[in-house]
Amino acid sequence: MSEVQRFVYGRRRGHKLRQGRLQRLEELLPCLELSLPETPDAPVQPLGLFPPGTREVWLEIGFGAGEHLIAQAKAHPEIGFIGCEPFINGVASLVQHAGEEDLGNIRVYRDDARLLLHRLAPASIGRMFILYPDPWPKTRHHKRRIVGPSTLDRFAAVLADGAELRLATDHADYARWMLRSLTSHRAFRWLAKGTADWRDRPVDWPATRYEAKALRAGRKPFYFRFERVARPASGAGNGADWP
Repeated sequence: MSEVQRFVYGRRRGHKLRQGRLQRLEELLPCLELSLPETPDAPVQPLGLFPPGTREVWLEIGFGAGEHLIAQAKAHPEIGFIGCEPFINGVASLVQHAGEEDLGNIRVYRDDARLLLHRLAPASIGRMFILYPDPWPKTRHHKRRIVGPSTLDRFAAVLADGAELRLATDHADYARWMLRSLTSHRAFRWLAKGTADWRDRPVDWPATRYEAKALRAGRKPFYFRFERVARPASGAGNGADWP
């Protein structure tokens, strides 16, 4: 497995954490934090991170303050959830709410999500969420976008056959970029059958504070659902020889 370079753009820390939240973070994070195996080629088996009986594992990349992840974890106690977020204030918010709700089906990875994507076992993720990622609007920064040519093969590799990839953005250019990138990738099938399927948030898709902020500012979000196409029979059970 080739080494992946770490990139974390933007801030990793915002305002100073209040003492109470900092204390909760220090108490609870060690029980929730996911660390990569020290052996470079050792894959991360997501189901092994959760209690026996966990049906499958879902992954959210860039969970912000964590409200979507918390809502999903409460609604699906039989699912294990991994949230990736390098911004420590967002991690602190998620950890505090997970503790208050007594949620044992959440794990946190607080580094560049691509490092985790390259270590996850093939076909080990049942659903992936990427909601309102930074659009990096300047052309010279497009390579920083989390949805793009450098990441789609990894999304395809870690998603199980039939798994959903859910994306949201309020940035029209990024929405077009997402659609171009994913509809041209052979491992993904767009699930939309009409305009409402990408203009209206599905009922099982909890709202976020960022969505509310976008709507207040007059920006209309786009909601995309893609399905991971089944791998050819020759690659069944592998996931690495066909994206």
